[in-house]
Amino acid sequence: MKLWSILGNSQRLDGGAMFGNAPRAMWSTWSAPDEHNRIDLACRALLASPLAGKTVLFETGIGAFFEPKLRERFGVNEARHVLLDSLAAAGFSHEDIDVVVLSHLHFDHAGGLLAPWVEGQAPQLLFPKAIFVVGAEHWRRATAPHPRDRASFIPELTGLLEDSGRLELVDGEHTPALGDAVRFHYSHGHTPGLMLAEIVGRDGHGGLVFCADLIPGRSWVHLPVTMGYDRNPELLIDEKRAFLDDKLARDVHLFFTHDPGCALARVTRDAKGRYGIEHEVAELSARPLGA
Repeated sequence: MKLWSILGNSQRLDGGAMFGNAPRAMWSTWSAPDEHNRIDLACRALLASPLAGKTVLFETGIGAFFEPKLRERFGVNEARHVLLDSLAAAGFSHEDIDVVVLSHLHFDHAGGLLAPWVEGQAPQLLFPKAIFVVGAEHWRRATAPHPRDRASFIPELTGLLEDSGRLELVDGEHTPALGDAVRFHYSHGHTPGLMLAEIVGRDGHGGLVFCADLIPGRSWVHLPVTMGYDRNPELLIDEKRAFLDDKLARDVHLFFTHDPGCALARVTRDAKGRYGIEHEVAELSARPLGA
């Protein structure tokens, strides 16, 4: 099995929102803001092939589904569908993908499922052969959003996924499409039912986990750092501690979706119990698991 980091459309979002209660004097040293207080964010997917005999894409980034006015509002930098270009550079097409695993359905993680915006055309689903894997609890949230995060969902997306006949809802550690090759962990601090996919290494050690919005990038490995977008920051911190302890004990590496400069890293913990990372990798290109 080989792994690729697949960049999608990039964003610039408000740094204060991304770093929650961390003061600007601190977070601005981690991510330099522009004149509008926005910081650079990646929307990075993970491609694995063959995994359980399939070509599997973990998330799709924000994509290019927004009309120009909303693209500007949400800081999307490119008008083209960058994920499709990145797949092509790795030697794949969206038509080659057998399974798409979605940690959750917020637009910056699932918008890449849709074709680029065209005036007067309804949203269209890409990935014509893929099984779409979504956590059952989060699916319930997406189909009946709370006002706090309703704007984070794409209204048409759940209907398109359901109508495809290829939606697979997960309510446990494994799903039929991927068997024991992928193990799911769950978090509720960012959004109910956030699903964190671990590509399982030999005897449960040395694998890789897609951290999604539990840990969007290197700076959020620090235990107290959360986002203003998180529904329950205190719960998220408790979940993050247990998550990092488990990954440290089993040498499972972290894959970051929103960090512009780092795709993969290994967890560390110092004598004072503070978490950090080492062995940072900016990009994966046909990299074997555990390399």
